Amino acid sequence: MVKVVEQMFDQRSISLTFCMAGLVICLINFISTFIQKRTAKPQNKLFLVLNTIVAVNCISNMISHVLSAGKTLSPTGAVVLGILPYIYFLIHNLLCPMFFCYVCVVSGSSGVRKFLNNKVYAGLIGISELFVVINPVTRCSWYFDEHNNYTRNWGASVFYITAGVFFVLAVSRLVFAWDTLSVSRKFSLGFFCMIVIAGVILQLVFPLIQTELFAEAVGLAGLMYEIENEDDRINPDSGFCNRSAMRTDINGYIINRRQLHIIGIRITNSDVIEKFTGAENDDILSSLISDFLLSIAPYYHIYDVNSNTYAITLFGNKEKEIAEITSYISKRFESVWEWGDSEIFLSAVIMAADIPGRLSSAADVFYMLDCPVSPGNKKKVLSGKDLDYLVRRSSVENAVSRGLGDHSFAVHYQPTYDIKHNVIHGAEALLRMYDKEIGKVPPDEFVPVAEQMGLIDDIDDFVLKEVCTFIRSGVPFKAGINSINVNLSVVQCMKPDFVEHIIDLVNETGIDKHAINFEVTESVATNDYDTLANVVRALKEKGFCFSMDDYGTGYSNINSIFSIDFDVVKIDKSILWGAEKSEMGRIILENSIRMISSMGKKILVEGVETAEQVKMLRELDVDYIQGYYYSKPLSKERFVEFIRDSKPLPGQENAV
Repeated sequence: MVKVVEQMFDQRSISLTFCMAGLVICLINFISTFIQKRTAKPQNKLFLVLNTIVAVNCISNMISHVLSAGKTLSPTGAVVLGILPYIYFLIHNLLCPMFFCYVCVVSGSSGVRKFLNNKVYAGLIGISELFVVINPVTRCSWYFDEHNNYTRNWGASVFYITAGVFFVLAVSRLVFAWDTLSVSRKFSLGFFCMIVIAGVILQLVFPLIQTELFAEAVGLAGLMYEIENEDDRINPDSGFCNRSAMRTDINGYIINRRQLHIIGIRITNSDVIEKFTGAENDDILSSLISDFLLSIAPYYHIYDVNSNTYAITLFGNKEKEIAEITSYISKRFESVWEWGDSEIFLSAVIMAADIPGRLSSAADVFYMLDCPVSPGNKKKVLSGKDLDYLVRRSSVENAVSRGLGDHSFAVHYQPTYDIKHNVIHGAEALLRMYDKEIGKVPPDEFVPVAEQMGLIDDIDDFVLKEVCTFIRSGVPFKAGINSINVNLSVVQCMKPDFVEHIIDLVNETGIDKHAINFEVTESVATNDYDTLANVVRALKEKGFCFSMDDYGTGYSNINSIFSIDFDVVKIDKSILWGAEKSEMGRIILENSIRMISSMGKKILVEGVETAEQVKMLRELDVDYIQGYYYSKPLSKERFVEFIRDSKPLPGQENAV
């Protein structure tokens, strides 16, 4: 059957055609690679080596077919024909080893240097090359008969065995790293393996129809368009690898047990870009620092993690070297960055950790890069024990996620006092957290975490329901409390269905809506006047009251109070404490009270802790006070006891 098929075709012409087609494909691969400028990475270089091997083999086979087509050969032609197999096998024997190395690099298991230093791999390659070198003497691999017909001998099987070993190693490495590869990479590498196997089998069945090189060239084209073309891995604005590429690479390094260091660079004042340039483009930041980052590592080891964070992967560096690099990066951010005619100061926090070691998964890496730095941190370079806050942060996240189910949250109440009538007036509902595993967690720690985890809405609803249930019990009103203040989250109040949600939730308890006083911080109020004003207006129409909290801590002006119909303005404790320290502080407090009072708003001053402060606020004619001088935040049970036994403000029993 084989002979019949071979006789139906001009095998030499078909083989020549396959070689020419393979050469054309290799040339296209070369051109595409250089046009896309994808030549810097080790895998790019290996890809070019693979293409070179196939292209040179195609050329040598084409010349062999042309020379052997003649009836007679000149002495020079005979010499060339005799040399070509040596060129072919010396080069072609490297194809499968280089492909195995390519798979290792693409899958993240090792680099080129590790492959070249492996004595077993070098020995296998050396054996196959040795059979080529000794062939002039032994003729064990191939020979030409008296008619210049090329004939392979038993030694050629060594080439196939060696190639087969490396091919099996490549497939094994591919299977081992399967979960670390993207779908396109899996498809491309699998396609290369299958098409090469098909070409080899076809050539074994029809020895005179040489399809092996053509199949290899087609397989390389698949690698070109699915792996070497990295459009899905590169951020077009920065030119660095994107977040998805980093996740894939880190997973590959971890599965293959490679040791490396991650250096994270978080720009903490990236908003300064908009102030200087008038644009919010993230690529401006990348343009500013790209040359500097490239002086540390090549682009394919630099990752654009998010709009203000970059990461660098470094291999083989010792701890001392990493410390020197992080110090170098930190010092650079102490200098200005030039953008056009402008000089921009950028602040950055540098984080460094090793894999494996402190970080054991891609999730850990992104946790370090995304996690807000501890509020009390003063360092610019964080490594080793400096990163312990990540452990704490993770524990808090776990605590928050299970908090509602484990009843870790509780509402405490801090009384507010009517200083003019010398009676308790109301209370502020304050959320507290006590986790069964990590104990007490302060609000300034768990609230930001809850917001980032998307759980703040459920927690806010929990607080409001608890307050409504408490009001419905009737205990607060029996003690003369008119309303209870509930802090309003900016995340919650800006949602389109917020008003309807709040009304439905309060209606379920059937309480008087005047008993709820929502507090909005000044910074929230200045964020979006129009949206918040509409929310306040809609809820006030239903009977709710509103207070501006922490007045004096933000950047609002009189317009913020005029545009939003607040019932009470709460002056922040910093204004009160500043009034005791300096004459200027007293002037600020007095003018603030006078201004707010002239608008017809009630005034509450927070942070009252001493009798002298109470006396001063009485003289300034404020309406309400709140602070430790009167009471700390109390659990509901203790608060009930407190209001039942409530007496006039200490030292003011005879005040009018």
